[in-house]
Formats: sequence, structure tokens, C-alpha cells
Amino acid sequence: MSVPKPNKTKENVIPFIPEGDFYFSKGVEAYQKRKFELSIKWFQKALSEKPNHPLYQCQLSIVYTEIGSYHLANQLLTDVLAKHGEDYMDCYYLIANNYAHLGLLQDATKYAELYVEKAPDGEFAEEAIGLLNVLDFDEEEEEDEWALEEEDDVLIYQETAFYHLERQEWQEAIALLEEMITLFPEFTQARHEYHYALFFAGEREEAIALEEKYLKEHPDSLFSYMNLAVFYYHENEVKMLKHIISLLDHTFPIHEQQKLRMATTFAQIGLYGKALDRFKQLNKGKLRGHPSYYRWYSTCYYFLGDEKKAEDLWREGCKEHNILLEQSPPWQTPEKP
Repeated sequence: MSVPKPNKTKENVIPFIPEGDFYFSKGVEAYQKRKFELSIKWFQKALSEKPNHPLYQCQLSIVYTEIGSYHLANQLLTDVLAKHGEDYMDCYYLIANNYAHLGLLQDATKYAELYVEKAPDGEFAEEAIGLLNVLDFDEEEEEDEWALEEEDDVLIYQETAFYHLERQEWQEAIALLEEMITLFPEFTQARHEYHYALFFAGEREEAIALEEKYLKEHPDSLFSYMNLAVFYYHENEVKMLKHIISLLDHTFPIHEQQKLRMATTFAQIGLYGKALDRFKQLNKGKLRGHPSYYRWYSTCYYFLGDEKKAEDLWREGCKEHNILLEQSPPWQTPEKP
């Protein structure tokens, strides 16, 4: 790209304003060096110049996938498909791959099949077939499966709620989750996140009552047990907490997001040794998009006596997430979740 020479007449200086392609090239360079947060910033700058550029959106989605922000990645890819579907068939495979990481196996299968159907000789044809083989299962699809448009809306709501929860912006999260519960009553995770936000917004009795009611109706709800463990710990309900810990101690989720939630739950209730064991089993590459990963993993090391590792991990998290720069480590603010 040619750079125009600045006009120096009468002390006037015309600053060089990089165009979208410059930002994009810098984003690619940062991505290749695995500097993902920097890469994201460059790609976002490129998109600010050309908001609907499909290549920019696709490349940014790939970085989001690398750091575990699968919902954000799929939002971008879905937008590209809606506007440029026939020219960007690879988006079907990329979406399928993200859904597989999220544990949404039916959705992953659906998009992988679409890719094989629409692009049988595409760049990812072999990978898509391999993914389908891995995802091959006999579960019947639910009769009331959501339409694609509804799923896209859920992703947007879910990622926005995640944003507020990670930043401990409880009131904003509560308002959004209330909408989700009304619009998507079958998306049960929204209810649990609502109870969690409600508890730390100060409505503790209501949050506990709602979660206990849900658990009574759904006795196998892992999310309920994890929430109640945190609630009972803060309320000093020792007997009930002990019962839940005995259940969680022998539970090992399959999906990475649930594994992370289990690890952070143990950390939040002061069982740092158990939490550390769970954190060590996580796939770090899939969870870089979660500030809570760094927040509670570092906390475990601190309270187990390894302050250097705690501080190193906290600094690494601060490099990945600006929000951590605005916060103190949890061991300095023990009252916060």
C-alpha cells in the first residue's frame, strides 16, 4: 500500500490514517505470533473502517475461536453467511467447529452437514467429514428445536450476559437475563446465571429460594449444585454445603465450559486444592476468552502458598483481558465472587 507524502506547507501536517487493509495485515501478523488480544484489536480497527468486510469478520472469528470465545465467533460467521453465504461456504464448517467446542452437538452436526452438502470439495471437506464421524450419535432431535434465527438471538444475548457477568456488573446482567428467560424459556442456563447475579446483587434469599426450587424440579441439575455451593458458602450453611461438596467432588463434566465452572466453584468456596486439580485439567487454549479462568486459577496458587505463580498468572490474565487491569486480584478482595 502506497503512503502519500504529508503536505508540509505552512506547518500544516496531514497525518497518515491507515486504511482497513493496513489494520488487517497487522492483525494477521499478530495472529501468526499468537498475540491474540493484540490481533483482535487490529481486526476490530479494520472492521471500524469496513464494518461489513466478510474476510475481516471471518479472520476475527478465527481468533475468537482460538481464545475460546465461540459465541462471539459464531455471531460474526452467521452475519457473513447471511450477507455473503454463497461466497463464504467455509463459514458453515467454522460454525460447526465452534458448536462442537461448546458441546452443542446437534447444532455442530447440522452445520457440518450443510458444509459437506454445499461445498463437497471445499477446503475443509475432509475436516467436516471427520467432525461428523466424531459427532455421530443416535439422539433424536427434539420436536420443538429452535429455528436458526432464534438460535442467533440466543447467542447474542448469551455473549452479552457473559460480558456483564465477567465484569461483575450484576444489575446489567440481571436485566438482560430476565429478558432471556422470557424470550427463551427453554434456555435453562439463563435461569442459573440469573440466580447467580441476583445473589451477588444482594438478593440472597430470593436467589437461594429460586435455585433450590429449580433443583427440586430438576434433581440432576449440575448448574444448580454449583450455584448452591457458592450460595451456601457465603451464607455459612455448613451442613448443606458439605452435602453438595460430596456430590461435586465425584462429578467430572465433559464440556470445557462446565469444567471451568466446576473449577471456579471450588475456588470460590475456598477448596483451593480441589480447584487447582480441576484447573490443571482444563484446555487453556479454549478458555483464554474467560477472565474468570485467570482470576480464580491465580487465586488457587496464592492461597496454596505459591504467590509467584499466582502473580505471574494474574499478570498473564491482565495482558489477555483489560477488565482484569481494572480489578484487584480476588485474594485482595475476598468478599467479591
